[in-house]
Amino acid sequence: MSAKGKLLVVEDERLLRWAMRRKCEQWGYEVAEAGSKMEALDLAQREHPDLLLLDVILPDGNGVEMLAQLRQEQFTGPVIMITADPKVEDVKASLRQGAFDYLCKPVNFDELEITIANALEAGRLRREVETVREHTRRQFEHLEMVGSSPIMAKLMAFVERVASSEANAVLLQGESGTGKDLIAQILHQRSERRDHPFVPVNCSAIPEPLLEAELFGHEKGAFTDAKSMKKGLFEMAEGGTIFLDEVGELPLILQSKLLRTLENQTLRRVGGVRDLSLNVRVIAASNRNLEQAVRAGEFRQDLYYRLGVIPIFIPPLRSRREDILALAHFFVEQYNRRFRKRIRGWSAEAEALLLQYAWPGNVRELKNAMQRAVILEDGELIQAQDLPFFADSGPLTSSAAFPAEAEAGAGGPGWHREASGRNRLEVMIPSGGTSLEEIEKALVDTALRQSQGNQSRAARLLNVSRDVMRYKMKKYGLNGAEG
Repeated sequence: MSAKGKLLVVEDERLLRWAMRRKCEQWGYEVAEAGSKMEALDLAQREHPDLLLLDVILPDGNGVEMLAQLRQEQFTGPVIMITADPKVEDVKASLRQGAFDYLCKPVNFDELEITIANALEAGRLRREVETVREHTRRQFEHLEMVGSSPIMAKLMAFVERVASSEANAVLLQGESGTGKDLIAQILHQRSERRDHPFVPVNCSAIPEPLLEAELFGHEKGAFTDAKSMKKGLFEMAEGGTIFLDEVGELPLILQSKLLRTLENQTLRRVGGVRDLSLNVRVIAASNRNLEQAVRAGEFRQDLYYRLGVIPIFIPPLRSRREDILALAHFFVEQYNRRFRKRIRGWSAEAEALLLQYAWPGNVRELKNAMQRAVILEDGELIQAQDLPFFADSGPLTSSAAFPAEAEAGAGGPGWHREASGRNRLEVMIPSGGTSLEEIEKALVDTALRQSQGNQSRAARLLNVSRDVMRYKMKKYGLNGAEG
């Protein structure tokens, strides 16, 4: 096949057909020709041309009818109609059938060359778009929340209703690791926006000075390094969904701009002087209690109400223990394929531990635990000692991980040896009570002190990533060193 493509010229006037073929071959195309509708249909099935030049009037039929038949037979290439009378209804009908363009007789060959090139380029771009869309569909089509507990069945029924609605703002709330990002993807895939972009944004991961330009874009010359216009993430999500994870970390000034964007469905780039229309669904998520953030003056009340028109609360794993083993099996199967293992389950002791553990890190922690267990286990069953919270395994393995005074009390965490020989982490709660955030803060502070402020070592002690450690340090105003 010619590098430039294969054409089929369908024209009953022999001289014109010969002239078009000769010109197209001079331009570098491979050309087949037909003088009738039946001959053209046969060649189209055998030769699979990239483009058709199709006369409207043929001796054995109508070119518009032939175009409709080709479309039914799944020919998707561009078609350029050739007509002696551009006013006839057939020309309009062919355009409605998806013809790329039409040319009038006598044919202007300069115009023909340009039209063929444009039609082939448009076809190439359309195929690329379809490839991307198909990849996106395959990526999202099997998304689901694993679990059959009543609370999850109720949640997913509600998610399906929201996905098919016209709501342009949804607020996901739940503890870290509960699967808010997966719910956001499901909301996108089950919506009418599925063929348009899904753009995830971690609001806590983008440096604050860059955040506005990243979200809303900037005009050329808006600031020192703005050497050209740049579209922001909102514009990149046009027609689809933007997922603002950790929305509670947005600075107040950007919260105000986000509110205006939601209210007006417009945005203004940094340095811009006009508003641009916008059509996106905003899914926001936070593991913070945004009501408390509103009371503390850290989150705008009007934005909270605007985002929270349709709130979705994702339950922690401890509230749906019926789903633990199903999720564990799901992750084991994933990691079996990844690490070429053949693990088919777990021992009775390991199962008991899976069901009894509190899972403070929720589904994400369970996923990481299964990855670790599959890597460590060489047999067919995961054993209790393969689990990171089993005694003498994982980063928190002994009382040495915390100072002696913490084990003695004073509100800090400490490891205690049970009669069975297994270590158990205990936290002394003050008689006046405390909050989970204060306990978490104490754990992070203790890990930093035990690691002499080294963030990487402290992260390993708590079995979290360094990014999570940095986030917790920022959240609680704690200091430490890089490492």
